Amino acid sequence: MDLTKIVSISGKPGLYLIKSQSIGKIIVESVIDGKCTPAFARDRMSSLEEISIFSIDEDRPLKEVFMMIHDKMGDKVDFDFKKASNDELREKFAFVMPDYDEDAVYPSDMKKVFAWYQMLNDKGLLDFTVEPETKEETPAEPAEKAE
Repeated sequence: MDLTKIVSISGKPGLYLIKSQSIGKIIVESVIDGKCTPAFARDRMSSLEEISIFSIDEDRPLKEVFMMIHDKMGDKVDFDFKKASNDELREKFAFVMPDYDEDAVYPSDMKKVFAWYQMLNDKGLLDFTVEPETKEETPAEPAEKAE
């Protein structure tokens, strides 16, 4: 799952796909409605690849949290996160990610993670296939010479 080309822009709703770059600006396409707009160097943008969620041990990358949501809830978030109370959000987030840091992850963050997951999954932008691990190849031993 590659989240490097998907960004959140501070002050703008939703998520955006990076389409092209030029000096001082990039062209982004809204995941919500498909409209292309420029985003400038002054806009605060965060690639979803760089975002992580605080946990008790170590921060978890957002893509890992998305995998956890998919494993526990499937393709659809099983509750209305827009209308959920803070307690319900905490309960659902703990179900998905039991080791999240309760002091550092706020209900607004949880709502955003669930919303992003649903939006990206509905648009087919999340890939949950597990990449096979590559085995390190050991160099072949030299063949013995026959005398």
